[in-house]
Amino acid sequence: MTLQERLFNDMKEALKARQAGKQRLSVIRLARASLKYRAIAKGADLTEQDVLDVLAREVRMRRDDILEYTRVNRMDVVAELEAEIAILEEYLPRQLSREEIQNLASQAIATTGTTDVRQIGSVMGALMPQVKGRADGRAVQEIVCSLLTPPKL
Repeated sequence: MTLQERLFNDMKEALKARQAGKQRLSVIRLARASLKYRAIAKGADLTEQDVLDVLAREVRMRRDDILEYTRVNRMDVVAELEAEIAILEEYLPRQLSREEIQNLASQAIATTGTTDVRQIGSVMGALMPQVKGRADGRAVQEIVCSLLTPPKL
């Protein structure tokens, strides 16, 4: 079963659940609308990787919103966004832990021979295909920067 089929089936289940599935239904509908827009923009059917990219973008947008709503102290909206993220993450592959990202980043740094934070582009270029869809790009960049920055004395 493809991700799109799974989203459709889960949407039907949320419809049947009525009030209990209201938030789940809303999130799935928004995700399916984003997928439809992406398919129209692409001019072709979406591959599984395209679907994963769209869903990851939806999660990333909600995480950005959480930062803003936390800044203005709207914890009710933050809680709602976190619940939406939890629903969307059910459709994404397991996310890498910080330790796993650090191990992959260390290997990429060793492979590229990078020693300076100014050469982060070469490390990110080697690392991102390995973690695509399984880790947030900002988190990966933060870890790579911390590994390339010498400790302060």
